[in-house]
Order: sequence, then C-alpha cells, then structure tokens
Amino acid sequence: MPLSRTFGAIIAALGLFLAPLPAADAFGPVKSLPQQTAEARLLAQFQSFAVLTDGTVGIAVQDLSTGEEQSLNGDTLFPMASTYKVAVAGKILSMVDAGTLNLQDLLDPPLPAKSRSVHDLIDLMLTHSDNDATDALVARAGGPAAIDEWVGALGVKGLRVDSDTAHLLYRAMGISPAAGSFRRNVAAALEADSSLRERDARDMPNIAFTRDPRDTSTPRAMNALLANIQLGKALKPASTAYLLDMMERCHTGKARLKAMLPPGTRIAHKTGSLNGYGGDVGIVTLPDGRMFTISVFVMKDYKGRETRDSIMAHAARAAYDYFLFAPARRTA
Repeated sequence: MPLSRTFGAIIAALGLFLAPLPAADAFGPVKSLPQQTAEARLLAQFQSFAVLTDGTVGIAVQDLSTGEEQSLNGDTLFPMASTYKVAVAGKILSMVDAGTLNLQDLLDPPLPAKSRSVHDLIDLMLTHSDNDATDALVARAGGPAAIDEWVGALGVKGLRVDSDTAHLLYRAMGISPAAGSFRRNVAAALEADSSLRERDARDMPNIAFTRDPRDTSTPRAMNALLANIQLGKALKPASTAYLLDMMERCHTGKARLKAMLPPGTRIAHKTGSLNGYGGDVGIVTLPDGRMFTISVFVMKDYKGRETRDSIMAHAARAAYDYFLFAPARRTA
C-alpha cells in the first residue's frame, strides 16, 4: 500500500478516537448531587421496609408530572389478588364509553340474589372488594380474556388477567373445584384437608401459587395502568372521574397506603389480600396538586398481615415525602 494511502488510513482511524465526546445530556438529564442523594435515601428506605418480612416486597412509584420512577423489585411478578379489580372496572367503563353498556343496566351476581345495577356492582367491587359483584362484572365484560385484551391495548406490559375471582382463589387455596358454588367448594375442601385449614388459619402463603404467572403484575405495570387511567388515556373524562371517585371511597386497607399519609390526603386506591400476601395500589395527590402512582406488593410472607400492612404504609409515606420535599428535578 502506498505510504500516502497508509497515512490517510491512520488519520481516518484516529479521527474515530479524536472526535469530541457527546455532551452528558445526550444520555439524559444530569442529576444533581442532592437529587441523587434523595433517590438513594428513598431506595434505602424501601430496602429497610423490605427486610421487615421474610417474603418478597415490590414497590414502584411514579411522578405523573415528570414520569420519574423509583422502584424496588419493580419488574418482579406478584399475584394481583383483588387489585386486579381496577382493570375489571376499567374494561366495564370502556364499554359504557362505547355505548354498549349502561351504568343502570341490571346484572345477576353468581349467587341467587336480586339483580343489581352495574353502578352498584362497581361500587361493591371497588369500595368493599366484593367478589360476587366482581365476577358478575367479569362475566359481563366478556370474561378475563376481554379484560386482559383491554389492558394490553393500553400498552401496559407485565400485567395479565387470566381468571375471575372464584377461579383465582381456587388456585390460591390449591383447590380443584367440583360442581357447585364457590362457598360450597371451599367449605368442602377445608373440611377434607387439614393442611388447607391450617394454612388458612395461620395466614400462610401457597408458594406454588406465588410462582404461577397467571393473574400477576409487576409493580411498574400496575403503575402504568393507574397512570393511563389518571391521565385520561384509558377512558373518557366522565368515566375517569367516576372510577377515581370510587377508588377514593375504598373502605378496605385503612392500615395500608393511607395509614401514615397526612390527614386529608387524597388517595384513590385498591387493595388485595390472600394468605401470605398483601397489596395496595393507588394514586396519591400532593398538597400542590401533583400526583404520583404507587404500587406495593408483599408475597411469600409468614410474618402476618400487620407486617405487610406496615410495609405498605411506610412505603407510601416515604414516597410522599420524597416527591414533596426532594430537590427540584431536571426533566429536559
């Protein structure tokens, strides 16, 4: 190769190394030292709450103004239990938005009982976590697959709906149902199997169930569903307001997310409970009007309900203080 061509090739190669490096902003906003310190403190708090249990804790929070996320085991799958009822309500209200269902339409619950309106069933499902009301709505929605499809259409990944409440609970309890009502099947199974009775009485987890990918969500995926709802991407404005108002009137979980928040704090949330498992997911409004989503799940826990509730309460307060008082964040 002629010397001139060799020299040119060397210069060209050197040019790859002598070119100026891209600015730091090319890789995203630069975090200030105070912000990095605040984030590290929050994650350290999450870790300290997690060691209270002998199980697994998942926590995810997201600022709905900036999109900032912080999490512990945020991409780990957890059983949803009754937190999946947010998705059930969303699918039903999307049908109301489409004009194929009316809130005053009457539906029949699984057990022989008087027909109730869609509005009443949603109220029972979200404010009291009523399972019969939920399964009447799941059936009207077109079954679990239709609810799962609605969630997927929002772009939410990591959350799947496979069962109605009765069949979710059968799997959680390790029951193979026979013909007959849910209550009759559960009573017969508990009578026949002393290990089931012990697990139920001692609030112990079914480890096989916690490893089943059906009817699960990651904390971040549940936050994505909540964000879609709050930001008006899932439903029309009237249905969005209706759903969030219902969730603000949730009667369950008083010792969970809302327990340590300042009195009067607005929180729209939904709880879930199973043996050895507890969850609470919601949207918290700060005094200045900013909002953040939070999903906390605890599974495989043998310490008991009070421990699980305490983890959720402390996580919510830590997130509240972080978003309210942490240094200003760069968002661009």
